[in-house]
Amino acid sequence: MSFFATVELYKDFSFTDFFNMVDDLQIEKVLQKERLTPSDFLTLLSPTAAKYLEAMAKKAHQLTVQHFGRTIQLFIPLYISNYCANQCAYCGFNRKNKIIRRTLDLAEIEKEAQAIARTGMQHVLFLTGEAQQLTPMDYLLATTRCLKKYFASVAIEIYPLDVNDYAQLAQAGVDSMTLFQECYDQEVYKKVHLAGKKMDYHYRLNAPERAARAGLRSVNIGALLGLAEPHREFFFTAMHARYLEDTFLTTEVSVSLPRFNECESDFTPDYLVDDKTFVQFLTALRLFLPRVGITISTRENAQFRDQLLPLGVTRYSAGSRTGVGGYADAAEESTPQFEITDNRDVTEVACAISRLGYQAVFKDWDFI
Repeated sequence: MSFFATVELYKDFSFTDFFNMVDDLQIEKVLQKERLTPSDFLTLLSPTAAKYLEAMAKKAHQLTVQHFGRTIQLFIPLYISNYCANQCAYCGFNRKNKIIRRTLDLAEIEKEAQAIARTGMQHVLFLTGEAQQLTPMDYLLATTRCLKKYFASVAIEIYPLDVNDYAQLAQAGVDSMTLFQECYDQEVYKKVHLAGKKMDYHYRLNAPERAARAGLRSVNIGALLGLAEPHREFFFTAMHARYLEDTFLTTEVSVSLPRFNECESDFTPDYLVDDKTFVQFLTALRLFLPRVGITISTRENAQFRDQLLPLGVTRYSAGSRTGVGGYADAAEESTPQFEITDNRDVTEVACAISRLGYQAVFKDWDFI
């Protein structure tokens, strides 16, 4: 069964009615189980389960140490272009926004790579806006080859591709991809994606699957929490991750939990996810998917990220800049896609991880 079939299966499901029926006994039974069903996961997402946050956190910590040890893998994002053909209501790169647009040439990319490499980082994620005509495949391949000279792992967060295009990038040196569906609710998706290829819900939804079929080692997915009803959105995010895990047994699957953050936009989200709910989502995800990677970005502030670290997190960004360039010369960074709230550099993040009794891992994979 395809993942979209799962989405359709729950099309008329009342999450509110389900949550209203959850009681303490059900939650306690779920917390005793080793493998959770989708219904169990929903039980842990319920408002009633918020009372059991301490027990959920304790079990999430145990499962994470069991499967990942006391390690946090570090990566750094490099934006190489902020041109975009899409009109996404919530995004700083929205084609209607009056921002300074820029695309790095290969010499500039190499300069940025050299500056990042001096920090000790070995996992780089390069990002573009979704303007394929300005960042075509030849440019992406050349960028990959340039970055592979400096980093053990090169990942992408770009516009969705076909299987053959992902395979070309894999051959050039890309090993991982991130692509957020942004919103699983199809009606809300239509309302916030107003123009451009990103309007195609299904093509975007199936992109992580195409990347896995093309042989990428790792895929990372997520929904932007705030666009649609968060409990429903996070349920589908986790179900998408489970589908990918069950279908592609040799592919590492990770989930990010991005919350809406300020950007160059007057967009106001309909929903806000507070810190307590965020922790509930994170710990419930770990109990539901013990082997999935969990990424927390610099959208979250330093203090909160440090508090989250023992609860299931496996991957951190560090020293991030969300405008084009800016590592070689901070004065040259363009308008950021969103505002960063953890401004620590790589060394500061690594030291914080160490103080909490964990090991910051700069390199955990390479081509053989």
